[in-house]
Amino acid sequence: MKNTILYIGVAVFVGLLGGYLIFGNDTSSSNQEISEGHNHSEASDNQIWTCAMHPQIMQAESGDCPICGMDLTLAESSAEGLAANEIKMTANAMALANIQTSIVGSNETADADGIISLSGKIAVNEENNAVQASYFDGRLERLNVSYEGQQVTKGQVLATIYAPKLVAAQQELITAASLKNSQPALYSAVRNKLKLWKLSESQINSIESNGKVNENFPIYATVSGTVSMVMAAEGDYLKQGQPILKVSNLSSVWAEFDAYENQISQFKKGQKIKLTTNAYPNKEFDAIISFIDPVINTSTRTVTLRSTLKNKENLFKPGMFVTGKIKSARQDTESSLRIPASAVLWTGERSLVYIKTKPNEAIFEMRAVTIGARIGANYTVTSGLDIGDEIVTNGSFTVDAAAQLQGKQSMMNKQGGKTMTGHEGHIGMQPGVANQSDAASDIKIQLPQAFQKAFESSLNAYFKMKDAFVASDASQVSAFAKKASEKIKAIDQSDLGKTERAQVSKSIEMLEAMYKQQDLEGQRAYLVILNENMVSLAMHIQSPSETLYIQKCPMANMNKGAMWLSAEKEIKNPYYGDAMLTCGSVIDSLK
Repeated sequence: MKNTILYIGVAVFVGLLGGYLIFGNDTSSSNQEISEGHNHSEASDNQIWTCAMHPQIMQAESGDCPICGMDLTLAESSAEGLAANEIKMTANAMALANIQTSIVGSNETADADGIISLSGKIAVNEENNAVQASYFDGRLERLNVSYEGQQVTKGQVLATIYAPKLVAAQQELITAASLKNSQPALYSAVRNKLKLWKLSESQINSIESNGKVNENFPIYATVSGTVSMVMAAEGDYLKQGQPILKVSNLSSVWAEFDAYENQISQFKKGQKIKLTTNAYPNKEFDAIISFIDPVINTSTRTVTLRSTLKNKENLFKPGMFVTGKIKSARQDTESSLRIPASAVLWTGERSLVYIKTKPNEAIFEMRAVTIGARIGANYTVTSGLDIGDEIVTNGSFTVDAAAQLQGKQSMMNKQGGKTMTGHEGHIGMQPGVANQSDAASDIKIQLPQAFQKAFESSLNAYFKMKDAFVASDASQVSAFAKKASEKIKAIDQSDLGKTERAQVSKSIEMLEAMYKQQDLEGQRAYLVILNENMVSLAMHIQSPSETLYIQKCPMANMNKGAMWLSAEKEIKNPYYGDAMLTCGSVIDSLK
């Protein structure tokens, strides 16, 4: 009996042990499978899908791009380990946006010689100007010089005039000549009157000897030169001293350059300057700065530098574009830290750059810097950067847009956090946001509705101005720039933030500079800065009445690239016109 109980106990124990070993292992395997399944699902949930052409599109599921319809592709691994305001960009996004970086302190970001390049043009030397005027009242019977650019020589007959007072004076001379022995004082006074009217001795003697009055009297050139302005026409009645022609002696001309306000301290009279022109690309001309305008142009915030050039060979033509290279007069140019101007994003109150924080990965972070003087295509940096920092020098705007999309600190968003505007597929609804009301709490930048409508209305004048740029019509550019300026000035800005007000102010400043500038190339230089501000403002229009296209030409702005707004998808380049009409692409659309 005892043995039976012992056998039963052993059997129970063996059975329990076997059951534990069998079912315990299965439970562990089952738990492992569940855990693996959970991890796999979680990994799947963390995947982000993006568009190769529009890297700002980020979705939790595969599908089509809402902008171009292309299939979405799996983005690179999630940004684990990133700092709060670091952003990571895909290789495709880097390549498509042509994002380039440089090391601060390298030859790519600084000019060790401190050479400043200035743009300018040849102007008439006003010291050599002369005005041919009428020395008596009369009617202009004949004008022998009738167009600008015509050459005149001293002593040449410029015009013929009928002057009643001169007719009477000639008669007085003939009468006084017969009385010169008895009334020499009268005779002398009459001759002196004719001399004051610029009649030569030979002309006076001829009238006296012939005893004949000339009704139509010739006017002779008193200087030699080129006619720069015709100021009267045949049949005009002229007053004494009224100008007929403006004559310029082009044996010497001025080369005038525009220097920015923050560059003034780098120039002084007597500095040497090397000049080059498009007309003679293989020639370099030496000159010195002879004049620095003491008054700043309040519209363009520039000051004029001037050099006087000898022009005996008539190589320089007024209106010709020239480039001047000057070595900075500042003593600290060699030790200054300098970066390309294309790297700096300006908001009106802050200067920003994007730092590449990891050398082998496309990870960037915004950093505020303090900039000093501009030297050529570079800015000096007084704080915010160190030698060896790697910064974005081309494509800064695209990196900033990616930062906005990812809710990080950006040019338009100091604090970070998701932003939202009304155009689909750009800084619009964030992935995972169910509806507009859910997203409302995430809005950081939102222009007042009244401002949005008024700003969109002002774009009509902007688009006409853009078409004038395409047609290379400087006078029409000036006219529509003035209209656009007036439209934007009339918009109520009281509810705008500091950054937006600064961008509006800068836009108005550039438009006013454009309509005062009659030179097309100068107007296009202002257009670059105008569009940086106009595009930024337009991006925050929540629901434009018509689709607006943001277009970009990579060759504009000295191959740094420049954007513009368009109401049509077709590319018509305002920076080059017919020369490269279709250069550019649509980089975004506001729907």
